[in-house]
Amino acid sequence: MGDSSGQPGIHTYKSLAEEGPFGSVEPPKRPTGSLVMHSMAMFGREFCYAVEAAYVTPVLLSVGLPKSLYSMVWLLSPVLGFLLQPVVGLASDHCRARWGRRRPYILTLGVVMLLGMAMYLNGDAIVSALIADPRTKLIWAISITMIGVVLFDFAADFIDGPIKAYLFDVCTHRDKERGLHYHALFTGLGGALGYLLGAIDWAHLELGRLLGTEFQVMFFFSSLVLTLCFIIHLCSIPEAPLRDAAKDIPPQQGPQDLALSSDRMYEYGSIEKVKNGYVNPELALQGEKNKNPAEQTRRTMTTKSLLRALMSMPPHYRCLCVSHLIGWTAFLSNMLFFTDFMGQIVYHGDPYGAHNSTEFLIYQRGVEVGCWGLCINSVFSSLYSYFQKALVPYIGLKGLYFMGYLLFGLGTGVIGLFPNVYSTLVICTLFGVMSSTLYTVPFNLITAYHREEQEKQRQQAPGGGPDGSTRGQGVDCATLTCMVQLAQILVGGGLGLLVNTAGSVVVVVITASAVALIGCCFVALFVRYMD
Repeated sequence: MGDSSGQPGIHTYKSLAEEGPFGSVEPPKRPTGSLVMHSMAMFGREFCYAVEAAYVTPVLLSVGLPKSLYSMVWLLSPVLGFLLQPVVGLASDHCRARWGRRRPYILTLGVVMLLGMAMYLNGDAIVSALIADPRTKLIWAISITMIGVVLFDFAADFIDGPIKAYLFDVCTHRDKERGLHYHALFTGLGGALGYLLGAIDWAHLELGRLLGTEFQVMFFFSSLVLTLCFIIHLCSIPEAPLRDAAKDIPPQQGPQDLALSSDRMYEYGSIEKVKNGYVNPELALQGEKNKNPAEQTRRTMTTKSLLRALMSMPPHYRCLCVSHLIGWTAFLSNMLFFTDFMGQIVYHGDPYGAHNSTEFLIYQRGVEVGCWGLCINSVFSSLYSYFQKALVPYIGLKGLYFMGYLLFGLGTGVIGLFPNVYSTLVICTLFGVMSSTLYTVPFNLITAYHREEQEKQRQQAPGGGPDGSTRGQGVDCATLTCMVQLAQILVGGGLGLLVNTAGSVVVVVITASAVALIGCCFVALFVRYMD
């Protein structure tokens, strides 16, 4: 596919950003094995996410981070992501590396993820081996661990966009649907395996004694899984590099031949508009040699444009974003502190105790059981995703959305008011319902909104409306994604103060319950649903 040698049987085509105006060539049908290999990146990413969710709060507390500060670690990465994610998306759109547009960014972000894990899982051990002074050791251990968490979160949040764009660039429409299905499947499996390994008591096994602590054991498995999965992913489907537009325009081709659809030329992370279904040939001919200051300024304003799009979008889009923000705020409030809740509240352990004390060992046992709960959540999320299609004809998207928020709100309320090991593990199945709901229903609604707009524009005029312009799905999906990062900002900025004021982590679970129940009312009264 990416070979230009002209050998028989080898099919070459241009990348997505170039194929529209200069003669599109349909990518070949991808075998199931290639799509499975492509999905391994999601398996590795979610495996490492599961390890982080299970261990990062216990790690931060074990190195001595004050209670009032540990939630602030969650604040730094989403702030960077909210500001820079559109810029990274646009940069990958215009990358002209010979290896392709997406894979260089995927490889770079994968290395950053590996570096972040090495720092936050091994920072305390490395500092203890190098520094003897207790005060200096404490400062360096906290600093290295916090930097590692921020680096990992930053890279893991960013990498999802290039992975999805890579799939869309090299697949037909049918293969995109199949690929996304495999992505969802392997995401759940990766999370389940990560939580499962985190639930094992490695301290009493030979591997735990060999590597030192359970943190080093989890780094060994995480780095191994991430490295293998990303090697498989990067070798799954060849990616055609972005070529200079000026070299691909036939001499006899005139401006009237440069027809394209706006969702192909500028689909991912772009803010440019195409008027009446045609692109200005002068812009196309500029290619990578374009040095126009106004053009360069326009391409660097993606974050500002994203905020403007949020403020100017129709009311039903804005309500959907608000509901998504409420849902993720509730979900993250519970999930990011769940293992700490199990260790401190359910098992009555002490994360600040000496590492050989009974209280600290009890806390570690609670963290391990919490990992089993998160594993249950991940498995049930994958299973529930398959049942959603069967439920839609009976209760519709509104019923699915409302039920996900309601069950999560009631479940977290029960375990917050009546903490018990067995009831908490059973209620973890409801966390899976909420997780699956947040990953599917809002994007189904976005698709329905766009379908309705396209139908109206086709009825108004053959060109799709007065000026032929339509709302970009990329902007709306990016706005929904940024609601997740905004939720992380709210959780990181507020929950530390709540825990410090209340003196107990149980306030986190109660807050998650209250926010989810508020979300129930919002999705029932304000979110617009299609028939």
